Amino acid sequence: MPRFVELWIYLSATPLFGLTATLVVYLLANAAYVRLGSAPWANPVLWSVIALAAGLLATGVDYPTYFAGAQFIHFLLGPAVVALAWPLWQRRAELKARFGRVLLAALLGGIAAAASAVALGWAVGLPHEVVLSLAPKSVTAPVAMGISEKIGGIPALSAVFAVLTGMIGALSGKYLFDALGIGADAPGYAARGFALGTAAHGIGAARALHVNADAGAYAGLALGLQVVLAALLMPLVFRLF
Repeated sequence: MPRFVELWIYLSATPLFGLTATLVVYLLANAAYVRLGSAPWANPVLWSVIALAAGLLATGVDYPTYFAGAQFIHFLLGPAVVALAWPLWQRRAELKARFGRVLLAALLGGIAAAASAVALGWAVGLPHEVVLSLAPKSVTAPVAMGISEKIGGIPALSAVFAVLTGMIGALSGKYLFDALGIGADAPGYAARGFALGTAAHGIGAARALHVNADAGAYAGLALGLQVVLAALLMPLVFRLF
């Protein structure tokens, strides 16, 4: 037992601890996700976060020590997002024909996501800085933090809201689409994917890509459009009003 404790102390202090723990936990969560028929509630990202957080709390390993190893995976987020452009390139003719409608849908979707969050926060009496931090919740977390800083919000809080929004979208999207009668066919998957990418950014896009290639392509497009539109327009709108 003393030797095991010494080994654990050594491993938890090395940079490889965070990387190994993240990969092992995610692979187990993904295996369970596949075994359960890719059910939305079994989302491997959600359960990986819960398991890793519980493990760090139980073992007393601080987050900087964990992140020293996990930052390699964090670095790969950039190339992963860029890779979403490949399905779009494969559908470039289709997207070119729909460009006007797609851009309008992205603009209206982004307005609805930001305005509803701000209105709800204001209605329940949240502090001004918290309300502003809610505005970019449907934009991917790094961009949401930058926007939040520009408009007077709290960047760290915006990152939390963005992650929660992505998780909720990925978990509830299928059930909402079914209730709204959006079909699971080619046009329906395009609409589902675009809606998930608009409202639930990268986490929603990852879920869409798991389900259908068309859904994943349109989710990636919506994610990119929201990043550009929100980064350009949101600081301007809040400066004016």
